[in-house]
Amino acid sequence: MATITKEPIGQLHEKISVKIDKADYLPSFEKSLKEYSKKASIQGFRPGKVPAGLIKKMYGPSLFTDEVLKSVDKELINYLQTEKAEIFAQPLPVETDLAKLDVNNPDDYSFDFEIGLKPEFTLADLAKADITGYNIDITDEMINEEADRLQNRYGNMNDKEAVDGGNNVLNVTFIELDANGNELEGGTKKDNSLLLSYFAKPVQKELNGKKAGDSITIVLGKAFEDKELEAVAADLGLNKDSDEDKKKNFKLDITKISELEKRELNEEFFEQIFPGGEVKTAEDFRAKIKDQIFNYWASQSRNQIQDQIFHKLVENTTIEFPEAFLRKWLVTQNANPESGEPAKTEEQINSEMPTFLNQLKWTLISEKIVKDQQIEVTPDELRAFAQAQLFNYMGGSGMMPDSEEQPWIKDYIDRMMKDRKYVEDTYNRLQSEKVFEWAETQIKPTAKQISADNFTKMVNEHQHTHHH
Repeated sequence: MATITKEPIGQLHEKISVKIDKADYLPSFEKSLKEYSKKASIQGFRPGKVPAGLIKKMYGPSLFTDEVLKSVDKELINYLQTEKAEIFAQPLPVETDLAKLDVNNPDDYSFDFEIGLKPEFTLADLAKADITGYNIDITDEMINEEADRLQNRYGNMNDKEAVDGGNNVLNVTFIELDANGNELEGGTKKDNSLLLSYFAKPVQKELNGKKAGDSITIVLGKAFEDKELEAVAADLGLNKDSDEDKKKNFKLDITKISELEKRELNEEFFEQIFPGGEVKTAEDFRAKIKDQIFNYWASQSRNQIQDQIFHKLVENTTIEFPEAFLRKWLVTQNANPESGEPAKTEEQINSEMPTFLNQLKWTLISEKIVKDQQIEVTPDELRAFAQAQLFNYMGGSGMMPDSEEQPWIKDYIDRMMKDRKYVEDTYNRLQSEKVFEWAETQIKPTAKQISADNFTKMVNEHQHTHHH
């Protein structure tokens, strides 16, 4: 009969000793030895007729060790389940000399394990958290820009003979030149299509009157203003911030000139952009665009609130950890005896510890909210998510039947539900959403008006500082 004792060795850190006697493992060892002798195939003996002594000599030691360790494992798992111990990771075996396990002299054996216990803790009070809800100003300029973008995007292209205005679209080939103005061997060569207004003013002047087949020479950094330079440089595989790249010379071969004719604001256009016939006038069109912009910024603002909730919970919830145990556990996770890779150094573990504990803290906080608020993700919700994702890939749910009625949709979703990784990822994502939805009901944010530019700047600075 196995006996199990435990003793504290540090904060939330215990040693468990499992002592087993012969009766715990001998019957199963003898049984596996018998099964082995029935199956063993050894030259000079008929199957099943190998003498027991020979089997014991050949396979006994490893079978004996297996059965002893299996018994210890079984006792340890039963004990932890009975005690309802909430532990981190798995119990860590304290190194044992397995050479003491002697198949010819079965004995009582004792094995030690270390466990790290999960702490009890109280969540930070979100009702008292200082959280700002940002209302982003939706300006006429934003609405005009988006209306223009749509009119241009769905506009018509008419061929032109010569360059004569900012709305001209030039199809050009960028050809990198060497210091002598000749094509650089192995240099960049790339086709692009650009509005005349993308070029810097002096280059626009130079291009004016040019026809297909004409060329001009440019210095990359001088040919475009900052925003356009970034896009053009990226397309050429260059960096707008590199002085070397900005000094590069290119020949621009003009291959075609067209004019972008903006779409007229009429019902045909409105119906194309917003199917369903609700948009009849330019005012309706602008109102619809304003709604879309508002919804976009509202979701960005909500992300920002969730980010604040994350930080308030992590920073203001006090959780004690079994750090000594977790350090040992991290070391075992990083050692790879098969590949001969060494475990991480003490220094590496020290530098990773704060981030690791922060992530662990968030995991425990999430688990607590899920448990206390009885948050569940149902199979139907997983299926609905897979379906919504499919419709999204297909270009929006407007084009798709909103049901699983169609056999191919059902087959697709059934297949996704069999993909274990997909289901786990989706489950975690939906559970996390529900954790934040609950947290949002607990807060009392202070409203603050802010411009889109300042909001974006603030979010970027925050990400730069945190990277959580």
